[in-house]
Amino acid sequence: MESGGLVGDVRLFLDFLSIEKGFSKNTLSSYGMDLKRYANFLKRKKLGAWGDVGRDHIMDFLIAERERGLAPSSVSRELVAIRTFHRFLIQEDRVQADATEALESPKLWKILPEVLGVAEVEQLLKAPNVRRDLGSRDQACLELMYATGLRASEVTTLKTTNLNLDQGILRVIGKGDKERIVLVGKMARKSLERYLRGPRVRWLRGRTEEALFVTRQGKKMSRQTVWGILKRAARTAGIKKKVYPHILRHSFATHLLQNGADLRVVQELLGHSDISTTQIYTHVDKSRLK
Repeated sequence: MESGGLVGDVRLFLDFLSIEKGFSKNTLSSYGMDLKRYANFLKRKKLGAWGDVGRDHIMDFLIAERERGLAPSSVSRELVAIRTFHRFLIQEDRVQADATEALESPKLWKILPEVLGVAEVEQLLKAPNVRRDLGSRDQACLELMYATGLRASEVTTLKTTNLNLDQGILRVIGKGDKERIVLVGKMARKSLERYLRGPRVRWLRGRTEEALFVTRQGKKMSRQTVWGILKRAARTAGIKKKVYPHILRHSFATHLLQNGADLRVVQELLGHSDISTTQIYTHVDKSRLK
């Protein structure tokens, strides 16, 4: 096996997976993106050979990935790719020892999600200028996300028919087309009512649109727009943490547990199929552990 540098070895590994293992294009694409980021990270650390890579280097990469906002499940997926790749290097006699051997199983290895404190959430929710149409919509979106723990993808697929403001109930279609019912608190309902009766009506100009949240052009909002709403609010609020849509979901779950909510109830509200996914928030909530 000829040496092609760190990235070159990744390409050889992907060829092996394609030809020898028959991996699908999607799987190869995921492995390729993860491992190229990994190889480039090691190059920036001045590592030129796989034999120089140790457990600490792998951990540094995974922590860096988490800090750039990657979800814990995605970081665990990266660890699976890295493990498989290092075993391939052993088989090909490229290295003498498996640097991933001492790492824990990705199913057990939990990277705690970052959350906002209650005061930070309050600052974030107050940041949009509700006297302007855009600020009114932005606050309604943020209030709803924090009040219900919705994913960004779920926010953008909400329809006006999913929401019952009088009863404070929202019907959400989550991952795998699973339906769940969540309650909408008083503050979120107030913000939603202001947005629905004001900006949304003005932006639609009499046209019909099923989507609950729309742009100034009267079209369905995208996930990129949700990102933009959060970034603007975080900048205005002066929040230094890296803020991304899922951080409101993490904060929602953590704050519920801090206030004594039952883990099973939080699982239902988040739409988790496995309670072990919800249990990570008990580790985030240090006051509950104490």
